[in-house]
Order: sequence, then structure tokens, then C-alpha cells
Amino acid sequence: MPFSPDSLLAALKTVKYPGFSRDIVSFGLVRTAEMREGVAHARLEVTTADSDLPKKLHDAALAALLAVPGVNRAEVEVAVKVPAKAPPPPGAKHTAGLPSQMEKVRYRIAVASGKGGVGKSTFAVNLACAFAQLLAKRGPNHGVGLMDCDIYGPSVPLMLGVNTRPEIDGELLQPVENFGVRMMSLGLLIDEDAPVAWRGPMVMKTIQQFATQVAWGELEILVVDLPPGTGDAQITLAQTIPLHGVVVVTTPQLAAASVARRGALLFEKVNVPLLGVAENMSFLENPDGTRQHIFGEGGGPRAAAELHTEFLGQVPLDARVRMGGDRGIPLVISHPDTLASQAFLGIARRLLEKLAHS
Repeated sequence: MPFSPDSLLAALKTVKYPGFSRDIVSFGLVRTAEMREGVAHARLEVTTADSDLPKKLHDAALAALLAVPGVNRAEVEVAVKVPAKAPPPPGAKHTAGLPSQMEKVRYRIAVASGKGGVGKSTFAVNLACAFAQLLAKRGPNHGVGLMDCDIYGPSVPLMLGVNTRPEIDGELLQPVENFGVRMMSLGLLIDEDAPVAWRGPMVMKTIQQFATQVAWGELEILVVDLPPGTGDAQITLAQTIPLHGVVVVTTPQLAAASVARRGALLFEKVNVPLLGVAENMSFLENPDGTRQHIFGEGGGPRAAAELHTEFLGQVPLDARVRMGGDRGIPLVISHPDTLASQAFLGIARRLLEKLAHS
């Protein structure tokens, strides 16, 4: 029976990453899998500070290869990279393992959610605009960037009112800018109607390119909008960019908060600090000032308590949030005095305070 890399990869797909239901192939840990002189060889790469993890992966991968019919000998190599350390004090350089194009970015935070449908990208766009408003008085060297890593649904260009292709200077993409926010998104690089049916390695490569081949310049803060869930994008980002922290977005219902809590635990496993939990679509305020909790209540504070982190605040339902996204003018820009805009500004202000004292 002839062997092929696919047959060995199929065997390695049965090996789950410890603590997750995903396999090591879909997580992108398998670098090579081949037959050489009658011996099955596999090479894995993992970023971890857990000294027990490499041996667990080695033993499980070796057993999987030896279970392939006709394989009598197998060898597994596990290359280990130590994750970046926690962020340094203010003023110190945070460049260990940092892509050169981000050396002038002071703070790097991700916006994540355990599930879709919580308005995460809308939250990320308005948060970035809120940062831009708060930092505008500090001068041009305190800019804001937004990296749209929601590869399967790159909606940030629409929400920021940008439809121009980025320019290329040498080998570097130049981010486009609107409302004081420099942005890069896959949505700027593909045709509007083109479906994004990509496998894990392509997603990982795109995120790595956004980190290493975009001229971000000097920024006070870079906001990274992640796709929902706990997959390739999240792990690749944590391995590519030393993050100062992650903000988890949820909605009020307890089911969504439970999923958000599980999603946040992924970042804990890869040593990314949790900055807090924000609750989106928390309530609808009536003209008389009373509130309707359409999606329930209590989910955000409960998730924050279970994760032992700060509850950053509530963003109410407001039809103008959706309208602003459709029109390409975020609510924080078009209606800065609304309750929702003030919530975004309050969360942005609190995050800047936390980062400055981290």
C-alpha cells in the first residue's frame, strides 16, 4: 500500500490538542509529515510555556503514526517556542518576538468573542474610533490602528466607509485611514463578492502578513478584530504578535456569556492577559428612560466574575449603531453624545488607563 503525506496527516488529525476538541493539524502545529526510507516522520511546532505539553504531543503523534497500516517505525520531532512574556512597564520596549513593522506600536489589544452574533466587529470599529477621539489631543504620534482579522467576514471596511485598495510601497502594504484610524482588512484585497473559503493555513498566513507586511508606523494602540471562536486565527495571532491583552465581547444572555467565558480561556492558555469583558446590546432605552432587556441581563457581569476580570461596561441597543455601520460612519463619530457612544468612550478610556498601569 503506497504512502502519501495525506495518509500520515489523516492519522495526525486524530491527535487532539490537550484541553481542546481541535486536532493538531487544524491548529497548524504539523509542519511536515512524510515517509523517508520506510520511516514515518513528522515535525511539530508549538508555542508554549508548559513543559509537559511537548511530550504529550510527541507521544500522541507517535502513537497515531504507528497506528497507520504498514508503518513499523516512526519518528516525531517537536520544536518548542517560548511565548512572549507579559507586557513590560510603561516606557520600556516591548519588542521580544515583535514583527519589525510593529516596533512603533505601543499597545496591541485584541477584541474577541466565543461566538458570532454579538456585534464584535461593530464593537471593535467603534472602540477604535473612541480611542482615536481620546488620543487626538496627544498629537500625530498617538495614532490608532485597526487590524481586521475576521477573515471569513471582513466587514470593517464597510463600517469605516473605506473602499479603496491599499497602496504598496516596496514590499509593504500601506494601511488606509479614515476617522483617524489606520486600517487593514482582507476586504480591501479581494473582490467584494468573492467568497472566503479558506483553510487554516491560509488564514494563518494572512494574519502573519498583516502583522509583518503592513506599514503600521507609529501608533499608540492597535486594535485587532478577531473572528469568533477559538481556532487558527486566535492561536496564530497570539503566536505572531505579543499582545498586551484581549477584550471579550458578549451579549446579556447567559448562554452567550458561557461561550464567551470558554473563548477567553484560550487566551489564558497562550499567556495573553484578559483586560476585561464588555457587554454589547445590553438594553433598549425607552423615551421615558425605562429600559427593556430584550436579550436578558446579567451575562456580562457574570462572565467577568467567573473569569476574575473587570466588567468594562454595557453598550445599549441603538438603531443608529447599525445605520452607522451600513453608511460607513461609526456611531462614535456621527452621534458622539448618545448613550451608546458614551459607553464606547468610557470603555476606551478605562482600557487606556489599564494599559498605562500594566
